[in-house]
Amino acid sequence: MTATPIYEHNNPEGVINLQILVTLVLNAVALLVTAKLVPGFSVTDAQTALLAAIVLGVINTFIKPVLAFLTAPLTYVTFGLFAFVVNAIVLWLAAAVVPGIRIDSWVSAILAAIVLSVISTALSMLLKDFGKVVSKKR
Repeated sequence: MTATPIYEHNNPEGVINLQILVTLVLNAVALLVTAKLVPGFSVTDAQTALLAAIVLGVINTFIKPVLAFLTAPLTYVTFGLFAFVVNAIVLWLAAAVVPGIRIDSWVSAILAAIVLSVISTALSMLLKDFGKVVSKKR
């Protein structure tokens, strides 16, 4: 008799929930590291970073696509560089909603957005399969 895992291998909802949790934790860690690296950007503690990761997820899902659409011509003209400004706006919106995040200037916001993107991508690539379930053939 084998122990029942926390999630069933034939339950995709459990897999999705675990991946969302891993993504949120990775984004929270990325926010904390970004706060250490970028002057003018600060996050008070891990709880604030986790809350900010949730808020950033919501903003990235609902508001960022609208911003990206509205600024597409400017992003095109600047060969994609304006996307960093869009990311800074998203970060600034999250800071406005989450107490405990401070951004001192636009330069800090843009630098933090760039560093956050790099760190999030690196962490996601390192742990891309963490939280996934590989089903066994029967």
